[in-house]
Amino acid sequence: MTLTRPVALLVLVALAALIPLLGPSTALHGTGEASVPGAGGIALLRTVLFAALCVPIGELFVNRLARSLPGTEKATGRPVTPRSWSPPAAVAGFFAALGLASVVATGNLVPDGLSDIDVGGLYASRDGKLALLEVNAFLVAGLCAVSRRPATRLWPLAAVAVAEALRAHPATEHTPLTGSGLTLVHLTCAALWVGGLLHALRTLRLWHGRYGTEAGVALLGLYARVAAVLLAAITATGVWSSLRRMPPETVLEQLTATAYGRTLLAKVLLVAAVAVLALWARQRLRRAADPLTACAPARAEVVALGLVVAASGLLTALPLPIRW
Repeated sequence: MTLTRPVALLVLVALAALIPLLGPSTALHGTGEASVPGAGGIALLRTVLFAALCVPIGELFVNRLARSLPGTEKATGRPVTPRSWSPPAAVAGFFAALGLASVVATGNLVPDGLSDIDVGGLYASRDGKLALLEVNAFLVAGLCAVSRRPATRLWPLAAVAVAEALRAHPATEHTPLTGSGLTLVHLTCAALWVGGLLHALRTLRLWHGRYGTEAGVALLGLYARVAAVLLAAITATGVWSSLRRMPPETVLEQLTATAYGRTLLAKVLLVAAVAVLALWARQRLRRAADPLTACAPARAEVVALGLVVAASGLLTALPLPIRW
C-alpha cells in the first residue's frame, strides 16, 4: 500500500507529460499551421510552471480555511497540516522558468548550447524581463517556503501570476490590459482550485486519524463552497478570453480547424468533466451516509484537473487563432 500511491502518482505524472510533449503535432495535424520550434518542450515547461504555481497557492488557501475551523488547533494555536510541498514546487518552477527564459534569450528558439543563450539580451525586451522576473520570483518563493514565515511566499507567487498574465498579452494586442486582467483572474482562480483541492485531500487524510471525520468533512465542505465561486469565475473569464481570441462568428469553425481551437475544445470538455466530478463529490458530501465517500470523486477531480493544467500549458505553445 505504501508503494502503490507513489507509483500511481509517477504514472499519472508521466501520462500528463505526454499531453504537452505530443500535443502540438497532434493538434496541428491537418490544419496547415506552422509549428513553433520546440513547441513540445515549451509546453512541458509551461505546464510544470503552472503546476508549481498551483501547489503553494493551494496550500496557503486551504491552510487559511483550516484555521477558521474550531477544534483543530495544536499547541501553537494552528491546525496540524501535511508536510509542505512548496519547497520542491518552487525548485521545479525555478528550473521551468529558467528553461523558458533560455528560450526567450535565443530569440524564442530552443538553444543548442550555452553559447546560444544571450542572458544580457533578456534585459532588452519585455518578454525577457518578464522571464527573468519569473525565475527570480520562484527563487524567492522557495526561500520564503523554508523560512520562519512561509506565508510570505504569497508575494513572489503573485509576481509570477502577474508576469504570466502580461506575457500572454503583448503590447501589440488589441486592449492588452483587458486580456492580462482576464488571464490574471483566470490563472489565480485556477491555482486556488487545483492546488486547494490537492492540499485539502492531503489534509483530510492526515486529519482522519487525528480529529475524526467531522473536521475533515467540514474542511471539504468549506472548500467546496469556495470552489463553486472559483468555477464561476474561471468559466466567465475563460469564455471572455476565448471570444477575444476567436470572434463569435468564427468560434465553431476554429474549434475544429485550428490547433488552438482543438486544444481549447479539449480543455473545455475536461473542465466540464471536472465540474461533474465536483458536483458528484458535493452531493456525496451532503447526502451520503459516510460523507468521506466524497473523497473518491474528489481524487478523480484532481487527476482531471492535472490534465486541464497540461492542456493549458499546451495552449501557450500553439499559434494563436486568426481573427477572421
